[in-house]
Amino acid sequence: MPIMPSKEKLLKSCIAYIDGGSRGNPGIAGYGVHLLDEEGKTLASLSESLGIRTNNFAEYSALIAALNFAQAHQYDKIKVYADSELLVKQINGTYRVKNSDLRTLYNRAQELISRFKSFSIHHVPREQNREADRLANLAMDADPAKTEARTENLSLPSKILAVFQNGSIKPLQPLDIPENTRLCIRVEYDEGSGWK
Repeated sequence: MPIMPSKEKLLKSCIAYIDGGSRGNPGIAGYGVHLLDEEGKTLASLSESLGIRTNNFAEYSALIAALNFAQAHQYDKIKVYADSELLVKQINGTYRVKNSDLRTLYNRAQELISRFKSFSIHHVPREQNREADRLANLAMDADPAKTEARTENLSLPSKILAVFQNGSIKPLQPLDIPENTRLCIRVEYDEGSGWK
């Protein structure tokens, strides 16, 4: 009688090294994903700039990109390596996800994970995640949200009236500024009678 391979051996599997980063946290963000087959050959190198986001948002975006790639290419099994201990412990259920923005990404990741026959995620030191880190940095370097690129063509008023409400500065006049543009703001107190 021939020996049948175990079901685990028949699964089409891949390995993903993921990383996300943010310069400023929140700041210019991006992710990198390095996907390998079982023999260690590169399947894909993914990276994407994310605009102004937090580091944790970028880490979750990297995981979701890896899961989407694996699913689109009909992999049954994925093993993920990340240098974000927080992400790994949240996905493994050791830590709770308290932030509502991350909760949405966490739920999306869990929904994608449920589609695989086998999934695991492991923490690795940054030194073992160099390619994903390099890809994340390339994404952040290529981000069109960089101030140098954005401010060249902006014609903004030099002074505007604004109010401070609920922890945010809200302009009292419409401004034509692209989303997530970083501004340098000088705050002056106004008693309602004019500019100081």
